Amino acid sequence: MKQVVAGLIVLGDKVLVCQRTKHQPSPLKWEFPGGKVEPNEQPTEALHRELEEELGILAEIGPKVATIRHGYGNGAAVELHFYLVERFSGEIENRIFRDVRWVGRTDLPAYDFLEADIALVRDIASGKITLA
Repeated sequence: MKQVVAGLIVLGDKVLVCQRTKHQPSPLKWEFPGGKVEPNEQPTEALHRELEEELGILAEIGPKVATIRHGYGNGAAVELHFYLVERFSGEIENRIFRDVRWVGRTDLPAYDFLEADIALVRDIASGKITLA
């Protein structure tokens, strides 16, 4: 099972969401930034690396918020680890995405998220999971 990490980057009452390009798998879907954990890499190290590569920031990785296992129709499976990120240095720059936006928590369900993220998006929007 592929191990994947994602950052729930918060600023006030907003969360950073990113839109995939039309050339990536699941084109134009929205997601939380992050990526694959490499061999011999700790999940928090992977997230720190991915956020620097994708957004140009040095993130302080906070507590794990959720772990989700998801199987896709083609037989592929991922285990996603979501971490809270409340502090980072540097200015966010879009290095690989079609779009990057700060979105109010209750507005998250209006975005077309990756299938694996939808339950978490609903839980954040409803307040079942708090990001503070």
